[in-house]
Amino acid sequence: MDSVITDPVTKAPFDVESVRRDFPVLKGKAHGKPLIYFDNAATSQKPQVVIDKLVDYYSNYNANIHRGVHYLSQKASNEFDVVRSIVQKFINASSEREIIFVKGTTEGINLVASTYGRKNVKAGDEVIVSAMEHHSNIVPWQMLCEEKGATLKVIPMNEKGEIIMEEYKKLLSDKTKFVSVVHTSNSLGTVNPVKEIIRLAHERNIPVMVDAAQGIVHSTIDVQKLDCDFLTFSGHKVFSPTGTGVLFGKTELLEAMPPYQGGGEMISSVKFEKTTYNEIPYKFEAGTPNIADVIGLGAGLNYFSGIDQAGAHAHEQALLKYASEKLSAIDGVRLIGTAKEKASVVSFVIDGLNALDVGMFLDTMGIAVRTGQHCTEPVMDQFCIPGTIRASFLFYNTFAEIDSLIEGVKKAIKLLKN
Repeated sequence: MDSVITDPVTKAPFDVESVRRDFPVLKGKAHGKPLIYFDNAATSQKPQVVIDKLVDYYSNYNANIHRGVHYLSQKASNEFDVVRSIVQKFINASSEREIIFVKGTTEGINLVASTYGRKNVKAGDEVIVSAMEHHSNIVPWQMLCEEKGATLKVIPMNEKGEIIMEEYKKLLSDKTKFVSVVHTSNSLGTVNPVKEIIRLAHERNIPVMVDAAQGIVHSTIDVQKLDCDFLTFSGHKVFSPTGTGVLFGKTELLEAMPPYQGGGEMISSVKFEKTTYNEIPYKFEAGTPNIADVIGLGAGLNYFSGIDQAGAHAHEQALLKYASEKLSAIDGVRLIGTAKEKASVVSFVIDGLNALDVGMFLDTMGIAVRTGQHCTEPVMDQFCIPGTIRASFLFYNTFAEIDSLIEGVKKAIKLLKN
């Protein structure tokens, strides 16, 4: 099978080799073998335009932003501020004021739990998450519930790794004060029915937060169509630098929330008697921000917006189908997570073999996969396994690379089982 797949919408071919040239690391080697990068759910690789943007900032206009009257500060401020507009358009928020820059998904969730949660969740209340959440969408809510005397409720999932919606409906009650769910599971690939989850919660006036760390790169996300109250994602999952992220929140909710941290930028006026806070989004952005990398985030989102996203999605789905079928045909291999709606993530176990040993063997062949619990220990507990081998694909991966993975798995079985 070649590396060109036809976009089902435009009928134009998606040229994988062309986009691969945009990512310099993909030309590299690992242990002397051509690099095959299947750890995209952990972090995506970066296109040259993002790397160039970082070099340009540090080489030509490195300065702190806002309030500086000199040329470098004005240039840096303008480059930084335009990213908020890029993000607004990317997720179709109604206003730039609804876009808050954070370090990543984890900080986005913690910010909401620490501000909205502390103000609105009280003893006896309930917060709902799902059984497939990343630890970063479990622990902050556990901490809040412990502090407030509230209860964390969990939406169960079935053996395929799908949320059981009937059980979710039963969990919703007058005690429910917040729902926080993952858009796309990082360990199973499941794409959740978040729009329906939000609709059901809103029937009871319950706000909903969406963890879009994985969904942002595998789906087209429109926060107005979803009608989510909060949504967060990490820049490094979507071709941008680490240490960047976005928290979206509806204007009326953000305005009513207390600040997350105190310091510069988030203030309007400081007196020893009383401090008044800045308007949103600056109220939640204390201190000097991650200037260079936020500028890089803008470049990453612009790059992603500029490619044929329908073709990219079709290619990723074809890779998912191809890899799933090939792996399932190997004796002793069992897929974990077989939801009907999935992103291009394949998690699997091999009878009698430790996932870490297989991952290390594949690494000797230049194949980068992720092994372990993937920060979803409750998921592994439900499937009664210590962890999985996870291969996650993006549009720059190829069928030939999957063939190498299949060959590597077969070799690992033959070698490690003896």
